[in-house]
Amino acid sequence: MKKEDAAFSAPFTLTASRDDYCHAFVVYFDIVFSCCHKPIHFSTGPRAKYTHWKQTIFYLDQVLALKKGEVIRGTLSSKPNEKNPRDLDIVLTYEFDGVKSQAKA
Repeated sequence: MKKEDAAFSAPFTLTASRDDYCHAFVVYFDIVFSCCHKPIHFSTGPRAKYTHWKQTIFYLDQVLALKKGEVIRGTLSSKPNEKNPRDLDIVLTYEFDGVKSQAKA
């Protein structure tokens, strides 16, 4: 991995699988260390085997009322913190234009 690979921006799309409310986004990662004598893979996902790494929760300022099939679109951007390279500066933006609620953050 190169230093510049640590900063990234990725679009995302989430489709509601049922009528419900969205209070937060839960973010996790899967990783593979493939340049080892024995490749290592693990996930921090909620259904994966336990590791000391955890998911991250981004609470929303406004609860979203979702109808099945409605879509939330956004972007997650991450970069190393300038003062502490072990910290990350993360920005999550999203847009939602639903029947019961709308949001842009």
